[in-house]
Amino acid sequence: MNAIEYILEHNSLQNFLFVVAMAVALFFVLVAIRRQVRTRLARFARGTGLAWNAALIEMLGATRTWMLVGVSLLVASLNLDVPAEVAGAVSRVVMAMLFLQLGLWANRGVKFWLEQRTAARLAEADGAAITSMAILGFIARLVLWALIVILILDHLGFDVTALVASLGIGGVAVALAVQNILGDLFASLSIALDKPFVVGDFIIVGDVLGTVEYVGLKTTRIRSLSGEQIVMPNGDLLSSRVRNYKRMQERRIVFAFGVTYATPAEKLERLAGIVREAVEAQAETRFDRAHFKGFGASSLDFEVVYFVLQADFNLYMDIQQAINLTLVRRLAAEGIDFAFPTRTVHIASQPAPVAADADAPGAPQVS
Repeated sequence: MNAIEYILEHNSLQNFLFVVAMAVALFFVLVAIRRQVRTRLARFARGTGLAWNAALIEMLGATRTWMLVGVSLLVASLNLDVPAEVAGAVSRVVMAMLFLQLGLWANRGVKFWLEQRTAARLAEADGAAITSMAILGFIARLVLWALIVILILDHLGFDVTALVASLGIGGVAVALAVQNILGDLFASLSIALDKPFVVGDFIIVGDVLGTVEYVGLKTTRIRSLSGEQIVMPNGDLLSSRVRNYKRMQERRIVFAFGVTYATPAEKLERLAGIVREAVEAQAETRFDRAHFKGFGASSLDFEVVYFVLQADFNLYMDIQQAINLTLVRRLAAEGIDFAFPTRTVHIASQPAPVAADADAPGAPQVS
């Protein structure tokens, strides 16, 4: 006698109808309880503002209808006379559904926590924490679902030990096949922990320069100055020299100019002081040095070094422009000319003109 025949023989029609009615009633009761609990928690959360209430509401929102159906059927089926193996199978299936539902609750809780922490870090402009939480959140969910799958398979009677061992062997083969992807994955972990750059930083990597928009598990997305989005593998980023201009505290500026060789020595001596005055007249600067550096091909060369006390590039360009205009005015007032590329040709000797031959055709005739 199979299980179906056994159930039909040992249970009357009234039993089946009672079980169906009980399952339907229990399902609607569970749905009503879920709705009431969420409503009351939402009302309480609005009154107190506690974060854990909002977390509970989010987790209850992950309660699936199929889970309520499974619990209703399991409780109602207790009133039927069924074989022990059928009762055990039903119990295992419902418990597997319960484990899956627990995973959904935990996943929703982790997601809610990450969203709250990310919003707080965005308000604090903490790009490093945003990058770290995005990667750590993925790892947390990966570990969570791995545990849930193992628990479900173990409860359903599978040999989890053999499964884990086979996964380990297969994992080695998969790792060899996708080593580039795994390299980028571990590079993302390194970026999250070491934080060479975070979301919002302006970086230069090789010939790529722009603002970091997103750090993912495999790639990092950079918005370039010209507007396009550049996607770079994380492994390539860590193997390159990264210049992070967001963490610059001040800028060291070096610029040069030249004056003509006709400039008198006494004016050259005053020129360094003129440059210093031009730099120190600007706010947010610190003068370092100005020197008559050397003799160029067509100019007497000066080199100037100063610091802009902020990292803003536009501020640096405004200051440099003001310095340049001041130098143009001051050098014009001093009668000093800026040099430009010139070349002087000295002719040591010139050949004497050749006398015209009187017999040559076309030569003038003297009568």
